[in-house]
This record gives sequence, structure tokens and C-alpha cells, in this order.
Amino acid sequence: QLFLANTLPDDGVEDMTKLNYLHEPALLNNLRHRFERNHVYTYTGKICIAVNPFDWQVSEPLYQESVLLRYRAKEMGELPPHVYAVAEDAYQRLIAADRGDGGKNQSILVSGESGAGKTESVKIMMQYLAFVSKSGDTNRVAEQVLASNPLLEAFGNARTLRNNNSSRFGKFIEIQFNNAYRMAGARIHVYL
Repeated sequence: QLFLANTLPDDGVEDMTKLNYLHEPALLNNLRHRFERNHVYTYTGKICIAVNPFDWQVSEPLYQESVLLRYRAKEMGELPPHVYAVAEDAYQRLIAADRGDGGKNQSILVSGESGAGKTESVKIMMQYLAFVSKSGDTNRVAEQVLASNPLLEAFGNARTLRNNNSSRFGKFIEIQFNNAYRMAGARIHVYL
């Protein structure tokens, strides 16, 4: 079966809901096209798809503090796709409760196959939330939550053909914020 192809701009389409033709080959072609141009993140509506570049030269610039600061207080879709935008969106919706905008508890689901970068994506978002919630001073709770992750990764992992540190369990990380929206605690539930 033949499918109609999208004509892609140089950097591909940042939000795949804007493609003219929405079928699996078209979506995969856009992801491939963006990946070849070192665009690791692509949106599909509110979903952020990450393609692991397996390349520190590509990854390192994505997570510099200057990039983090650009995503602070920005709407999702205002800047190029990034997990910082996902974390910022959740944080802003959490804060919205006090403004009467219907804010409430937020969840971010991170899913993917072995070696896809799920653990790294969670760490990156936790670092973002720790940074934006500490208001310039040291947040000991955030430091403790981030420091506990390598310890958790040491248990229940196995070596596979694709990944030296593949998880054999699922984690639900609950990050708690105080009334000033600073990280106040965390609970980690291990399942599977």
C-alpha cells in the first residue's frame, strides 16, 4: 500500500499534528528527518517524543543552563520541542490552583523501550523542576531526590545487548511541593 508523503521543511515539523498526512510512515519519516538534523525532540500535540541520539556532542548542548532558562515560564510549543517544556507545563498547571485556573496534581508519563533514555529523561525533568522550584537558593530536598536516583538504578538492573544498565522494574516518583511550590519531599514507588 502506498501512502501520500508530506513535504517537510529543512528541520522537519516540530509538532506532528500539523503534518498534512498522518499515518505511521509519515510520522516515522518526520522523526528520521529531524533526527538526522540533530533534533532529538518532536511533539505530537502534548506528547514529546524523544529519539536518543547516543551522542554526547548532540546531547550536551541541549541541557545547558542557558537552554533551561529559555524554557522558564514559556508555554508549551512557544519554543522548539524539549522535555523542559513538558516539565514547565506540569509545573505551571500545578501552580494554577492558587490562581483559580483549575490547577491540580500533575503526572508525566515516561515510556519507551530498553535504552530509549527514559531514566535520563526523568532525571532531566527532575533537575528542571528542582531548578525552577528553588527560587535562587539551595533546595536540600531537591538535591537529595536527585542524588537518590543513581542508588535506585543500581538495584534491579541487568545488562542487555542494547543497554548496560537496563531496568527490570517500573518506578513511580512522586515529587511533593510545599505552599511556595518548592520541592518539599519525594516518594518513590517501585513496581513490576
